[in-house]
Amino acid sequence: MKALLFCLHYDPEVMAMARKRGWDTLLCPDTQHYAVGLLAREMRRASLSLCSGIAHRLLGWFSRKEARWDLPFLAFLVEVLDCLDLSEHGDSILEIMSRHVQSTCRERRRLALRGLVVLSKDVSMLLGDADGEVLGMTLRVFTNVLQDKDILVSSTTAPKLAKALLALLDNDNSHVQLLSLDLFCKVMELVVDEGKKPLKSTVCQSLLPLLFHCHDENQHVAKAARETLRCSTKFLKKKRLMQLVQTEKLWIFAERLLAEDRSRAAEHLRQALPYLQSPQEPLQAAAIRFMVLAVRSLRGQKEELQVVNEALQALSTVYSPSETNGEILKKELQNHAHLLAQKNQHPFKTSRFPGI
Repeated sequence: MKALLFCLHYDPEVMAMARKRGWDTLLCPDTQHYAVGLLAREMRRASLSLCSGIAHRLLGWFSRKEARWDLPFLAFLVEVLDCLDLSEHGDSILEIMSRHVQSTCRERRRLALRGLVVLSKDVSMLLGDADGEVLGMTLRVFTNVLQDKDILVSSTTAPKLAKALLALLDNDNSHVQLLSLDLFCKVMELVVDEGKKPLKSTVCQSLLPLLFHCHDENQHVAKAARETLRCSTKFLKKKRLMQLVQTEKLWIFAERLLAEDRSRAAEHLRQALPYLQSPQEPLQAAAIRFMVLAVRSLRGQKEELQVVNEALQALSTVYSPSETNGEILKKELQNHAHLLAQKNQHPFKTSRFPGI
């Protein structure tokens, strides 16, 4: 190996390995992976393209799942991960790291966690997998890492991670939901001080989905959603809202949420729309009830007409006129749409909405 590196004119890297006793360490089976990691760090300083080429070959080797030399090769791969295009190779790298993080070998687990730290720079890639089992393993890794109270979440990672977790609240897998709720609380608890302000926007967006999931058919999810809602209001320093969650006065919570900022009523209304399509009747009913409150909070601005029409169209495909709450909401939406149309001189025809 030294002769090959000399031929490639990597003399400084060969000498650096010698000064750090890397070649001696490479000769011992128990320490080979340390030496290979050291070699990778020295080589990447000299040639990122060479390291990238080696990493490509290693990915092909790992796909065969052979055991021999996997620890030293894993050490090299982890050191040069950021030389690779993660958008192209992220899935295969995630599979490798997920496999080794479950190893009984402490060093393999350590290296796999280091690899996941590199991948965590793109949280959407880690948590974008549709497979519930893979998502569950990834969320458990994040949770286990954050068990250490000395580890804080950076100001750049916290908003990205929170946004990805918020998207998982409606996952079909209840285990994924529970893990994402728990991790969402940990992110709020462990974010560094300078990261609290960037995180605030996502936490504000979480309040309504969390409110709906307090009515989840799965009682474990409903309980976790209430606790996460409490944590969110505490993070936002909304003491009155937090008290309402603690006393389980959830619809007073909804009214106060709308009253605190009427300018966001249309935004809340649009955020509730997807829950009209929920397979869970309690979530549909919660969305309907909230939307009635939201419509009554609208200020009559021109741009609100579109979201009202969207709500009418969505509601017409879900609820029949025999549903009391659905019928109340339809009437509220129709009345508001007519008022907005008259005020802004836009034509409004109920025939556009089937079943109304």
